Amino acid sequence: MNEENKSGQGQPRSRLYDRIGGRAKLHSFLRHFYADVRQHNLIGPVFNEHVDNWPEHIDKICEFWSGITGGPSSYSGAMPLAHFPLGLKEEHFEAWLDLWRRNCRIHLPVDEAEDMITIAEGIGQRLRMMIKQHDA
Repeated sequence: MNEENKSGQGQPRSRLYDRIGGRAKLHSFLRHFYADVRQHNLIGPVFNEHVDNWPEHIDKICEFWSGITGGPSSYSGAMPLAHFPLGLKEEHFEAWLDLWRRNCRIHLPVDEAEDMITIAEGIGQRLRMMIKQHDA
């Protein structure tokens, strides 16, 4: 995926995956993020109840985000379906996104952090709609 750079000169920017620093940096970012998730008073219990193997879960999520950011990925799961039985409410989404925003801004360069936040907000919005339709 080619994107125009912010200067508007039409030069292609590298993939977000590469700008983040590839798999190693993405994996490191996700480890930090999910360490915060596990300790969060609202969403920590939801994740801790459903994730038995954190290293495996983070590897799977890294595959997901690798593909989303334009990198290589072997992710083949049905991400929305995994969230349907969790009983997620708006406050769960807001807590997750708040942690995501904070971690992006702490661990990623400014432009890449904002790109990751925008992607996550879009995914969250679509997931909310899918859960509402599923629960209706």
